[in-house]
Amino acid sequence: MNFELTDEQRMWREVVHNFVAQEVKPKARHVDETGEFNWEATRKMAQVGLLGLNIPEEFGGTGVDAISAALAVEELGWGCGSTALAIAAHNGLGSAPVALFGSEALKEQFLPGLVDGKHKLSALALTEPGAGSDLKGGITTRAVRDGETWVINGAKMWCTNASIAEFIVTLVRTDPGGGSHSLSQILVPTDTPGLHIGPPEKKMGLKGSPTHAVTYENVRVPVDYVVGRVGHGLQQTLTILDGGRIGIGALSVGLAQSAYEDALNYAKERSAFGHPIADYQAIQWMLADAATEIQAARFMVYYAAWLKQNHRPYNKEAAMAKLYASKVAVENALEAIQVHGGYGYVREYLVERYLRDAKITEIYEGTSEIQKIVIARALLHGN
Repeated sequence: MNFELTDEQRMWREVVHNFVAQEVKPKARHVDETGEFNWEATRKMAQVGLLGLNIPEEFGGTGVDAISAALAVEELGWGCGSTALAIAAHNGLGSAPVALFGSEALKEQFLPGLVDGKHKLSALALTEPGAGSDLKGGITTRAVRDGETWVINGAKMWCTNASIAEFIVTLVRTDPGGGSHSLSQILVPTDTPGLHIGPPEKKMGLKGSPTHAVTYENVRVPVDYVVGRVGHGLQQTLTILDGGRIGIGALSVGLAQSAYEDALNYAKERSAFGHPIADYQAIQWMLADAATEIQAARFMVYYAAWLKQNHRPYNKEAAMAKLYASKVAVENALEAIQVHGGYGYVREYLVERYLRDAKITEIYEGTSEIQKIVIARALLHGN
């Protein structure tokens, strides 16, 4: 692989960076303190193309390559972890199943509204209260066909964007007999009777990215709202998660980059014993380690994205990128706090927020332990 970005990708990164610097990063503190989603910036993202990264141009999307999508999420992560997660989930989890697997009718009905900046976003509901990472055996939310409708009953947890979404693609059990072809993905508009979205969870970080419990009580949707083929929900979901891990890896790199920049600038400005603390070897080593780890994580993310856009297997590489980049994000946030000393522990400075935002990257879309299982299985099977 050639790690050099194309001219088009560099221009895209510059456009996104400038947008984030102007519209997203200045409001990140407010988003964190109030828990308000940044709708003002999100509406403007339509003009840049950030709301349709995975949506084909024929449906109004940007349809960028996988590396360009990763660049966009990285820049958003650099600006605001909360906003980045919501937009990454919208692109990589909510709209992607419809764009990849949905019927033409489903695409025509729902995709154009996701990119115009006038409508809400999209969401994906997988995890259940008692299931955790066990998608194959732990899904109890059921969909039963009744004539020309699906009737859905069950409950989901940790649904990102539920309250700000036009629809929730929901993983349900359509075959009570079990097995690898017993699950399906069904699109559920959020205004459907019987769909109840709980209050936003009170989280450690990423407070401006709403996360909810969702319950389904005799929710009825048309039979053609199934996304892809009935019984192929597990396989489709695993494909979506592979791509989503690249997104979380990119978001993690952005968070780490922001923490590193704050530490570097503070080290140059803060003096101790008559010298800027950047003159001391202990601080220099922290900064050197941070820059090296971020570069390594960034290349891992780009490589996984390159494999994806070239239609090569990338399951292992996406897991590796997500595993390492999330670790780098947490460790760099910790080091940034250390560089700041006591000031790093107070909210007057931003670095404590980076740590609160970064920690979840080691948990969602597959914990670090799950990533290691994915990697190990690939290695043992010669992949």
